[in-house]
Amino acid sequence: MLGKFTYENPTKLYFGEGVLDSLPEELRKVGKTILLIYGGGSIKKNGIYDKIIGILHDFEKEVIEISGVMPNPTYEKVEEGLSIARRQKVDFILAVGGGSVIDYAKAIAISIHYDGNPWKDYFVELKDPTCEVVKLGAVLTMVGTGSEMNTGSVITNTKEKLKLGHAFSNPDVFPRFAFLDPTFTYSLPHYQMVAGIFDIFSHICEQYFSGEDDNTSDYLAEGLMRSLLVSSRIANKNPLDYEARSNIMWTATWALNTLIAKGKSEDWMVHSLGQSIGALTNATHGMTLACVSLPYYRYILNFGLKKFVRFAENVFGVSPDGLSDLEIAKKGLQEMETWMRELGLVLRARDLGMTLEMIPDLVKGTVVMTTGYKTLSEEEIIKIYRESY
Repeated sequence: MLGKFTYENPTKLYFGEGVLDSLPEELRKVGKTILLIYGGGSIKKNGIYDKIIGILHDFEKEVIEISGVMPNPTYEKVEEGLSIARRQKVDFILAVGGGSVIDYAKAIAISIHYDGNPWKDYFVELKDPTCEVVKLGAVLTMVGTGSEMNTGSVITNTKEKLKLGHAFSNPDVFPRFAFLDPTFTYSLPHYQMVAGIFDIFSHICEQYFSGEDDNTSDYLAEGLMRSLLVSSRIANKNPLDYEARSNIMWTATWALNTLIAKGKSEDWMVHSLGQSIGALTNATHGMTLACVSLPYYRYILNFGLKKFVRFAENVFGVSPDGLSDLEIAKKGLQEMETWMRELGLVLRARDLGMTLEMIPDLVKGTVVMTTGYKTLSEEEIIKIYRESY
């Protein structure tokens, strides 16, 4: 295992059915004015909102609400939320929802006391917050992003046609706590469930497909991917299988809480390609990743052949007997495609609203990564977008 690194993760996790009953333990530690952030209102239908509001009122907290956070939160929505949060002088932020809600909450938390331009400084220039960061906690209702236990935030600027993310170095951006009850994910539509599952898988791949050394992180990644394959197939047939949904939720957290990134150069080109599509189409994040993953990995296959052979054998169980390394690697991606189709993922970007006329803007919005097995040229990026179409 090569390289040096520092590992820190201050998020306290509460996991399992009924863990929200422990929320009072955390509320005793925070201030009086709570900013409650959530999405489109599904938490009001399934009873989560009422339970949380009841707990907050029991502790005599003043609750300020921001609702309507969209699946791809926009910078315009961030500016709207900042106006509210600054005016109300909030002490703590509680995000209730999936990764988009938590990402949005982080953008608010790092910007409330910031005098500069959050979009330009945090998401374009990738600066770290040096001002006070308002502490936040999370109640997870949709799995995929791992945002409940990392410092990442992805925001879309519709005016600039950009969707950009930043994993902040400042540990204050980590949620102080996160509540993970797998039953809270039961009401999620199938489309969103499988999109989240592929987001998890893609997070692991982005870290796995980098580096050439014998790295403990790769063994951990392979175990997480194998677990996800098993659980996803069960949940695809029976979304109410608690064991499967709990394993998916736990895998999502460990896929992107920075643990398996240690000692890795990482890639993140799939996310860059997919996020550019999302910026122009507002398509579901996991589905944009599904559209570009196979075209990208098939394109870079020869540049990281050794790792793709290992992926085929150790994750998808491809037998090497009688096959060349290239044949093994290609078969691994074939097995990956079979699994993706089994889940019902969207594999063509045109089905998400992408058009060939969008390609110049897609290329403009694609951040080129230099830490994978191949640094793409503009012509190669165009080729991959055409393949994904």
